[in-house]
Amino acid sequence: MWILIAQRITMDFFWHLVYFPIWWYTLGLKKALFYCFDLLRSGNDLMSPGLWLRNLFVPMFGQSDWEGRIVSVFMRLVNVIIRGIGLLFWLLAVIFIFLLWIFWPIFVFYMLIMSVF
Repeated sequence: MWILIAQRITMDFFWHLVYFPIWWYTLGLKKALFYCFDLLRSGNDLMSPGLWLRNLFVPMFGQSDWEGRIVSVFMRLVNVIIRGIGLLFWLLAVIFIFLLWIFWPIFVFYMLIMSVF
């Protein structure tokens, strides 16, 4: 009985070693991509520069005189620019996370080989 269990554990271990890179670059990559899209969507929901852009010419605080409209346009324009830049940095961070997912096993394998030899 112990021999069968040891064989099963050994075969399972080697199967996981062989299957890991296949999973990492197929199903795991798909999950990582969906996760990155969700991160980007949540960043867009948090910063929402499009919402500020849609309400660019709506007067703030109900002031419909021309001074209030000019101030609200400039304030919202500054908000759109700053939030757009923030969303761009968020996009770059999400791309970095996705690239880290792709290159992490290669880096670990390289470091393992370098430490052995």
